Amino acid sequence: MSYTNVNSMNEIYRIGIDVGGTNTDAALLDSKLNTIHTIKVHTTRDVNEGITESIRRLLAESSVNPAQIRYAMLGTTHCTNAIVERKHLGKVGLIRIGAPATTAVPPLADWDDTLKATVCPHAYVVHGGYEYDGRTIVEMDEEEIQDCFLKMKGEVEAVAICGVFSPVNTSQEKRVEELAKQVLGADMPVTLSHEIGSIGLLERENASLLNGALLNVIAGVVKGFEEALQTFGIDASLYICQNDGTLMYSEYALRYPILTIACGPTNSIRGAAHLSGLNDALVVDIGGTTTDIGVLTQGFPRQSSAAVEIGGIRTNFRMPDILSIGIGGGTIVRLDESQDQVTVGPDSVGYELLKRGLIFGGDTLTATDVAVKLGRYEWKDAQTEALNESICKRADEIITRDIEDAIDRMKTSSDPVDVILVGGGSILVADKLEGVSRIVRPDHYDAANAIGAALGEVSGETERIYSLDEMSYDEAKEDARSHAIEQAVLAGADRDTVQIVLSEDIPIAYLPGNALLVKVKAAGRL
Repeated sequence: MSYTNVNSMNEIYRIGIDVGGTNTDAALLDSKLNTIHTIKVHTTRDVNEGITESIRRLLAESSVNPAQIRYAMLGTTHCTNAIVERKHLGKVGLIRIGAPATTAVPPLADWDDTLKATVCPHAYVVHGGYEYDGRTIVEMDEEEIQDCFLKMKGEVEAVAICGVFSPVNTSQEKRVEELAKQVLGADMPVTLSHEIGSIGLLERENASLLNGALLNVIAGVVKGFEEALQTFGIDASLYICQNDGTLMYSEYALRYPILTIACGPTNSIRGAAHLSGLNDALVVDIGGTTTDIGVLTQGFPRQSSAAVEIGGIRTNFRMPDILSIGIGGGTIVRLDESQDQVTVGPDSVGYELLKRGLIFGGDTLTATDVAVKLGRYEWKDAQTEALNESICKRADEIITRDIEDAIDRMKTSSDPVDVILVGGGSILVADKLEGVSRIVRPDHYDAANAIGAALGEVSGETERIYSLDEMSYDEAKEDARSHAIEQAVLAGADRDTVQIVLSEDIPIAYLPGNALLVKVKAAGRL
C-alpha cells in the first residue's frame, strides 16, 4: 500500500466502495487520485453492515479526518441480487403505446410466472406509436389511457411507459407521463422507456419494467449509504456507480436504478486503467468466485452490442461486454479417484475461504491452496505440507487453460494483447499466458474495483435513429453529441471538462429512407 501525507488539512479525499458477491472493497483516494489506503471485508447478508465496517476500518487505519472526505462513491450488487432473488421488487403498472401494431406479442411474454406476479399486476397495450422516422402510426386515445391508470390506482408503486420507436420521437411517452401523474398523483414514479433502452420494443419494455421495480431497492441503498457516512461524521457528495464505468448523482440513480447492474466489473476495468496507465488492453478481474474479462477501450469498458438477459429477462439497455467464468480464489478443486480425474469449480467456498481452505486448516481444496502450494503467493502460516503437488499441478493446468481460452474469446484478432490482472484472486495466474504479450499487475491490484469506483468520471449517452432525408449527416451527429453532453452534465459532470469518448454511426439498411443509428458517449470530471 502507498501512503501520502494525510496530515494536510487542505487535502480533500474521496471514498470508493464496491460491494461484490464475496468481498466488499473500500479505497481512499486524495485529490490527485493517489491511493491512500484500501480495505477488504467480507460481504455480509445485510450488505449495509459490510459497507459500514469497511468505512470504519478505512478511517481507523488511514487516520484521515472524516471532515476532509468530500466525495463518496458506491458500486453495489443490490439491484442485481433483487432481480435474481425476486426480493424487494416493487409493483409496476405498464402502458405500452403500440396498438394495434404490436398486439401480436403481449407484454411480459417471456417472463416467468413468479416474476410476472411479483412485478407487474397491470399491463395494457393502448393505441399509438411512431414509425422509425418519428411519424405517427396511430393517434393516442387519452380517455383509453386514463381508464388504464384508474384500474392501476392503489395497486402499483410505479409506472413504466413504452412506445413504439419512442427513442426517435419522445412526445407520446411524455404525454402519457402527464396523464399518469394526473390520475395517480404527482408523486407517482414514472419510467420512460426512451430514457432507458435502445430501439427494440420488447427488450426496452422489459428494461423499463425492471427499472420501475427497482426504485424502492435503490432508495434503500442510498438511504443506507447516507446513514453509514453520517455515522462517521462524513459530509460528502454521494454518487452511485453506473455499469459503463462512470458515476451518477444519487438523485439520478434514484430514477435509473437499472443502470447500476453489472457496475462491479466496470469499476475493476476503470481501476485497472488508472493503476496501470494503459488505455487499451484486456482486464482480467479474478475475485473469490468468478473471473470477469472485459475490454478496455480508450480508458473505458467496451459496451456489449447484444441483448442481455438479467434474471431470465431479455433487455437491451447498455451493458458492459464482459465474459465470466467460474474460476476464483475460492473455487473448489476435486479429485475423482475412481477415474483419476481432477476438476475445478464452478462452485466456490466464497467468503468462507479463510475457514474452509486446506492451507488455513479447513477441509476443502481450493484454487488459492493450489496457487500457494505452487509458490505463486506467500501466505503467512499457510499449511502446505499435506497438499498433493501432483493434484495441484493438474488443477493449475486446468485453471490456466480456461483463463487462456476466455482471453482468446474476448480478443478481436489473433495478435497477442496486453492483459491487466486485478482482483484478489489474480495470484492464481502464472507470469506467462498463451496469446498475451505482457501481463501487468499494478499496485493495489486487489482493490482495483473500489479504486475504479472512486475515480469520479461522469457520463451521458445518446443512441438515436436519424432520418437523413430530413437533416444532414453533420447535423445528426451534432444533435447526438449535444444530447450526450447534456446528459453527462445532468448526471453531475463539470461541463467544462466533458469530452466525447465514443462516437459511432451505423446505416440501417432494413429501414426505408436514409436511416442512421448514431451512438455517442460523453464523459467529464466531477
